[in-house]
Amino acid sequence: MAPDNHAHDPGNRPGTGSEKRFVFPKWTNRLREASAVAALGGVVYLVVLVAGVFSPQNSAIGYAPEQPVPYSHALHAGELGIDCRYCHVTVETSARANVPPTATCMNCHKTIRTTSPKLELVRKSAETGEPIHWVRVHDLPDFVYFNHAGHVQSGVGCVSCHGRVDRMEVVEQVEPLTMGWCLDCHRDPDPNLRPRDKVTVMDWEPEGDAAALGAQLRTERNISPSVDCATCHR
Repeated sequence: MAPDNHAHDPGNRPGTGSEKRFVFPKWTNRLREASAVAALGGVVYLVVLVAGVFSPQNSAIGYAPEQPVPYSHALHAGELGIDCRYCHVTVETSARANVPPTATCMNCHKTIRTTSPKLELVRKSAETGEPIHWVRVHDLPDFVYFNHAGHVQSGVGCVSCHGRVDRMEVVEQVEPLTMGWCLDCHRDPDPNLRPRDKVTVMDWEPEGDAAALGAQLRTERNISPSVDCATCHR
């Protein structure tokens, strides 16, 4: 029998010498470190994303844009006690709350403070017919349907969404107006319901338990807010 010349050849041992082979290239060893960094970075990104989405800045709380005319709600709605519906006449009948035309302003200001520098743009608008370009404060996304009249007719007070406008020199957004915030009210509307003749009364307070009164009003008016997606996303 011929001797096996390869039996003691160390170069032919599996996994050693010239026959040693890697299943993957050596650079793949770095994938462990890279995957650890990616995982940590993903956690940090997720935390920042969640914090950013739900932050007051991104929910627009405190948004108070400068208007072309320095109109004071604290003076008109607060000190003078002008009802919201005098200017926003469609809040009870339309899905959108209107911005008052210049003619509404001039009902008073054609005889009151007729030379005030603050009202120069109002007088110019009345003369030329050019509308005043007010900046919308409470501006929902285009993919959200909101019926203003439906809420007012149900007895939801203006203050529930807009805050104490009668104390604001410059109107600002005080609630997040997020989907979760809306759903909270739809699931439990009782604390926000009031007599219909008190809807625009900013300082109204119930004599007893607000939730109990709300429950009574909800039953009497057969109010059952929908939480179906299609209600707001049509």
